[in-house]
Amino acid sequence: MFFARPRTFLLLALAASAVLGFFQNQIDPYYVDVLTRIGINIVLAVSLNLINGHTGQFSLGHAGFMAVGAYTAAAVTMFAGPHVLPVNAPTIIIMLWFLVALLAGGAMAAAAGLLVGAPSLRLKGDYLAIVTLGFGQIISVIFRNIEPLGGALGLNKIPSYTNLFWAFGAAAVTVYVITAMVNSTYGRGFIATHDDEIAAEAMGINTTRCKIVAFVIGAFFAGIAGGLYGHFELSISPRGFDFNKSVEIVVMVIVGGMGNTLGVVLAAILLTLLPEGLRMLSGVSPSLHWIGESRLLLYSLLLIAMMLLRPQGLFNFRKSARTKV
Repeated sequence: MFFARPRTFLLLALAASAVLGFFQNQIDPYYVDVLTRIGINIVLAVSLNLINGHTGQFSLGHAGFMAVGAYTAAAVTMFAGPHVLPVNAPTIIIMLWFLVALLAGGAMAAAAGLLVGAPSLRLKGDYLAIVTLGFGQIISVIFRNIEPLGGALGLNKIPSYTNLFWAFGAAAVTVYVITAMVNSTYGRGFIATHDDEIAAEAMGINTTRCKIVAFVIGAFFAGIAGGLYGHFELSISPRGFDFNKSVEIVVMVIVGGMGNTLGVVLAAILLTLLPEGLRMLSGVSPSLHWIGESRLLLYSLLLIAMMLLRPQGLFNFRKSARTKV
C-alpha cells in the first residue's frame, strides 16, 4: 500500500521535496507558508504518534521538546554560525550547517526526553500526562528566564533557512524512520506494550525501555520540527510552545487515529488547512464575516462532533490500522 516499499517511498518523497524547494520562488508566498506548516506539523504529529499511538502513553509535553529543538538550532545558527561559516559561504555550506543545527536541536530534545522519560515512564495514563504537562511548563519558564536567549521576548532575526525541501524532506524521513521502526522486530515491543503491558512483561519484553526509547525518538523529531519552525518564523518565544501547542499536536494524533501513521499524516494536513479554509470562507461575503471572528469556535465544535461520531479517529478505518501506514 502507501508504504509497501519503504526505501522507494523515501527516495520519491525526497525527490518531490527537492522539486518543491527548487520551484519555491515561483509559488505564491501564502501557499508556501501553508505548505511549510503542513510539513512541520506532519513531523510533530507522526513523532507524537509513536509515543501516544504506537506505545500507548499519553504525553502532553511535545511542545516542550519542540521548544528545546527550536532554541538549540537557533543558537547554533545565530551565535556559532558567524564564527564557523566563512564570509560569503556557498549555499551548500550554509545548508550543511543548518543540518548540523537541526541535528543539534534534535539531540538536545532527545536528551530532554531521556531526562523526563527515565524517571517518569513507569507511570501510566493520567499520571504520565500530568508529568509531561509539568515538563512543558518548566521548559517555558526556563527559556523565559534565560536572557542570552532573549528571555520572555524570545529570539529574533533567526536566519531564514527553512524551505519546502527541508519541511517535506524532514516529514518524509520522520514517516520512514518511525514506520520502519514500528514494523521491525524490535518495534513490535512498542505494539505489545500498547496492547497489554503486563502480558508483554511476562513474555520478557522490557516495557520500560520500550517506552523510554519511544519517548526519546519522538522527542528527537519534535526537536527537528522546532528547528524548522524557528528558521521559518524567524523569531521564537516561550509563548509559542505553550500548553495549547501541545494540545494541538495531540488533536492531530487523535483525529488521525491513534497508531495509524497515514491517518495522522492526513489529520496534520487537514487540521493545518481547516483554520485557513474557515478564514478564507469568511472573506467570500460580508454576510460570512462572522466566520472569521468565530473560526476557532467552529474549529472546536467540528472536533467535538468528530469525537462523538468517530472516537476511533477520522481516518482510522481498520482495527489493525495502528500497525499499518
